[in-house]
Amino acid sequence: MYKNKAFIILFLLLIISIPADAQCAMCRAVLENEEGQGAAEGINNGIVYLMAIPYILIAGIGFIIYKKFFSQKKQ
Repeated sequence: MYKNKAFIILFLLLIISIPADAQCAMCRAVLENEEGQGAAEGINNGIVYLMAIPYILIAGIGFIIYKKFFSQKKQ
């Protein structure tokens, strides 16, 4: 039961995403003056991509440690 709830919550959190615009003040000032806003969107996507990688790595390491810890208890 607990695993089902945890899976459903995790699935919903992965599906529901909130757009995040993350720029430093200097980047924002330079990119706001641009006409097409294509570079600003690219900068935002790059920042979000770079921000997500460490969280994914830490979550993967945590999952491996969790699995190893509970597999040893069963034996």
